[in-house]
Order: sequence, then structure tokens, then C-alpha cells
Amino acid sequence: MPISIPRENASVSDATSNAAILFRGPITKTYPAASVNADLTIADYSTMTKLSVRADPSSSAAQQLAAPFGSSRLQGTARVVGIRPDEWFVLGGHDDAHAVVGGLDTSGHVSVVDLTHSRCMFRVTGAQGPKMMEKVCGIDWSDAMTPEGAATAASVALVSCDLMRADEAGVRSYLIACDRSFGQYLFDALLDAGDEFGIAVSAES
Repeated sequence: MPISIPRENASVSDATSNAAILFRGPITKTYPAASVNADLTIADYSTMTKLSVRADPSSSAAQQLAAPFGSSRLQGTARVVGIRPDEWFVLGGHDDAHAVVGGLDTSGHVSVVDLTHSRCMFRVTGAQGPKMMEKVCGIDWSDAMTPEGAATAASVALVSCDLMRADEAGVRSYLIACDRSFGQYLFDALLDAGDEFGIAVSAES
């Protein structure tokens, strides 16, 4: 059965309200469903909650986030990412991500912005992921340079992206985020890059 990527009926709560609002995914095309045996997959994770926290490095919030620039860690099922100096992403399900941010000491120079609707996010999973990614991005994808938990910002297919290595059950996996206006283009560019490796589209899990 084909996979229709858009999640128009997904319910995502606003950071300052419990009111459900309509989420329209950035992907408008329909793709063949992935084989359960596909060695390389891509999935649209745009409905994942994405919170940006900016904080003075000497603040209590920065110490609580405990993810130095260029690294990430799991806090429960949420992922805390040191994506830039003095900026962190908190990614995950709505309740889990907001629980992390809700527990921060926000005294001093600390701000929290919900980027869920302005940023799309894709997950590329499979052992061939590094070879696929090196076709569209100039960074070093070896374990020595981008181990599990690594985070960076780079151009992917000429789109400015935030990149995180976030392996799943020991399988190489990357989260790729960019401005949602580039979502459909980037998704197709990644599919094209992975074509020789048999990439397939899978549903978010």
C-alpha cells in the first residue's frame, strides 16, 4: 500500500496552549510503501516536537541541558541536542519534550521557542546512510568524526540543515532538519541520493 506522507490530521499542541491545532506536513507527494526488508529508509518526522532553547552558557538551564555544542543525549525519550553555541534543541513527543523544558530553571538569559511548525525533519536509517549522505553533504560521516550523538549544521543538497546522528537499535540513523519551505525539495533530493542504495520511504515510527 502506498504511503501518503502528509499528516494533515495530526494533532500538535502549541507551546503556550493545550489547544490542538492542525499540522500540515511539508511533503505533498505519495510514495510506494517500503519493504520490511529495506536496507535504507527515509521517513518524515516533521510532526516531532522541536523546541529551541537559548541560554547563557553559565546559566542553570545550560547546566541542566548537559549537551555540549556538537553533541546530543537522550533524556527519557526526548533528545537534547547542543546544536550551536548557546542553543539547544529538545526533540521528541510533545509531552516528553515539554517535560524537559518545563523542568529547566529559566532564570537569567534563557528563552524557549517552539519550532515544530517552522522546521521539517527527516530520518534516514541504514548502514548505507553515510555513503548516501556524502553524495549531498561535504562533512565527514565516519564514526571517528560523527559518532552516535554527534550534531552539526551543514549544507545538504544546497539547503542549510541541522544534522544529528541518532542510531536506532544499533542501526546507523540520522535526523535532518531544515526550514519547512525546503521540505519537499530536500526529501526528493535525499531520495535521489539514496536511489543507488535502494532507499525506500517508510512511515514515522
